[in-house]
Amino acid sequence: MTTSEQARGQDPEPDPEHDPEQERLRRWRLVLGGEPWGAARGGRLTGRDASIDRVLTALYRGAPDQADGARTPGRSAGLGGSAPQVARWLGDIRRYFPTSVVQLMQQDAISRLGLTRLLLEPEMLAAVEPDVHLVGTLLSLRHALPETTRETARLVVARVVAELERRLADRTRATLGGALDRGARVDRPRHRDIDWDRTIRVNLRHYLPEQRTVIPERLVGHARAQRATKKEVILCVDQSGSMAASVVHSAVFGAVLASMRTLDTRLVVFDTSVVDLTEQLSDPVDVLFATQLGGGTDINRALAYCESKITRPADTVVVLISDLHEGGIRERMLRRVAAMKAAGVQFLALLALSDEGTPAHDHAHAAALAALGVPAFACTPDAFPDVMAAALERRPLPDAHPL
Repeated sequence: MTTSEQARGQDPEPDPEHDPEQERLRRWRLVLGGEPWGAARGGRLTGRDASIDRVLTALYRGAPDQADGARTPGRSAGLGGSAPQVARWLGDIRRYFPTSVVQLMQQDAISRLGLTRLLLEPEMLAAVEPDVHLVGTLLSLRHALPETTRETARLVVARVVAELERRLADRTRATLGGALDRGARVDRPRHRDIDWDRTIRVNLRHYLPEQRTVIPERLVGHARAQRATKKEVILCVDQSGSMAASVVHSAVFGAVLASMRTLDTRLVVFDTSVVDLTEQLSDPVDVLFATQLGGGTDINRALAYCESKITRPADTVVVLISDLHEGGIRERMLRRVAAMKAAGVQFLALLALSDEGTPAHDHAHAAALAALGVPAFACTPDAFPDVMAAALERRPLPDAHPL
């Protein structure tokens, strides 16, 4: 309160930036829109708030009323079909919102306003904020992409893949490398195979202060024969339309696993047909452009192919990534899984490999797999390295809650 206000016995003017009630009203006006509901509930929006309201209005328009078909009051503008108008809108949302919100609004624009066709224009494609969901949309459109747009689309996909690799690759290699090393350690190594760092650590209790030395009662090292035996990993990925984000992450992880010399990695994608993309794992972008998002699902056929590629069941981990909406023969699928388990294969079923949480899935099939001892759960990309490490070591999976 200023001195003059105190002298007159008046309260100071409320500061909207520090007044909780004013901030609450401001947020409600942005939710309801500037016209006409928002204006009737606390005044018109001005300045930056008015600009934010315009970009929200362009996307989140009034929806038809379920009862009589009339539109709800409030927002009624749209982006229309004008590419320049959409390009300006894309620039505006990047100005006012963080990247995570921008990506969500882009997804809403594609699904609510039917802007998919604008992604066929290279100028528009270059203006969007790339993310996993946009990659899924581009892959589903790849046969419709004109020649002028294909290279831009590939660059967009490559940007997303590079970011995922930067985020996930090092941790995956470190986590799985540690698990594989633990499986190859021996207590009677030859001198040149001794791991001195681990040997010192396990013998610290035998430290002699007077001699300032450690007595190595136990030597830790690696057996050359054991290190030559690779673990086999088969990623069997459902490429139906609902699994787009999982397909993107699977391609990245497949490339990372294939780069590890201690693993023999195979990537198989399927709908009603089966495609082995193992030879393309050196470039996850090539893998993604070889997929065919959409179509039906025949898990049994895909597992039959995977089973035919297993040479050492006790050293093999099969990861089925699918929402389990089987279009093939359910009983044969379950018998095939049971046979692989009985032969010694470590089998996992991931309902999704994405950040979206547990997806819609076939609960009956998930329960049937659980009855066979196969955990069925959704997995985030950040959790996948720990899940794979546990599977390779045949120990309980971290935070796995079968459904």
